[in-house]
Amino acid sequence: MADFTTEYLGLKLKNPIIAGSSGLSASVKGVKELAENGAGAVVLKSIFEEEIMFEYDDILNQADKKGVNLEQFDYYDYQLKSDKIKKYTNLIAESKKSTSIPVIASINCVYSHEWVSFARQLEEAGADALELNMFFLPSEFDRTTEEKEKAYFQIIEKVQKEIGIPIALKISYYFSNLGPMIQKLSNTGVAGLVLFNRFYSPDFDIDKLEVVSSNVFSNPADLAISLRWIAIMAERVNCDLAASTGVHDGAALIKQILAGADAVQVVSALYQQGKGSIFTMLKTLEQWMEQKGYESLSDFRGKMSQAKSSDPAGYERVQFMRYFGGAT
Repeated sequence: MADFTTEYLGLKLKNPIIAGSSGLSASVKGVKELAENGAGAVVLKSIFEEEIMFEYDDILNQADKKGVNLEQFDYYDYQLKSDKIKKYTNLIAESKKSTSIPVIASINCVYSHEWVSFARQLEEAGADALELNMFFLPSEFDRTTEEKEKAYFQIIEKVQKEIGIPIALKISYYFSNLGPMIQKLSNTGVAGLVLFNRFYSPDFDIDKLEVVSSNVFSNPADLAISLRWIAIMAERVNCDLAASTGVHDGAALIKQILAGADAVQVVSALYQQGKGSIFTMLKTLEQWMEQKGYESLSDFRGKMSQAKSSDPAGYERVQFMRYFGGAT
């Protein structure tokens, strides 16, 4: 029987499929079901930086109205009263009790650093690792590119001082110099990088003249971006790589491992095809490995990465010259 085990963030996973952060992992019941359906690990639904800080501000305001001397009030007395943090740490603790697979906490980060001290509570609750989902919108005209990029390193440094569990960084592809930036981030001491996150995409309702959400789920075509960059960065980073976005079937799973991914995050397929799609993907992987004569993932991981490719330039072509160059 094929060996699906892999290591990611220093954690041993029974297979490379990680149920990514979503509403499916927002409850103990959901986490347990994902584990029962074959997930190798689960990333809990992200707690947003804004949620943490709004909660903290509410507590401060309430204390101030009651006449409490805030200068003499220990910061941690406030954070322990945070309802959202308490619910999240309970989710971590109870999820760990209900399943044997790794449970990864997740924080959706923006710019402020005050929230990082809460990361210690996530570690104390039993999280096996922490995923920082970071995306600074390139349309922010009041911040320079240098300021935006610097923020990544500042946040990583501050979180590393607070916790000892592995840290993964989930990023977007919106960088002016993506490859070198990924490489620099991998040199910070983070245990892994997740390529790439998805974010809200607006659309217009032309009847109501309202902004509405669009493309909530990824589609198979979205695989191309993460596949290219996993393949380019494999063996060029000093941390693990996880692929995210566009993995909807076993073939996509196989492709990402061939590109060099240590693990693959799946969300949209679980919503659209059901949690049982994890088993379907693993079955496809098993059949393909048997057909090719591979006994473990390490036998073919990175086999088609740019570093091992006979046509490395193929990963960097950005035009369709090869296909349409002769068209008139």
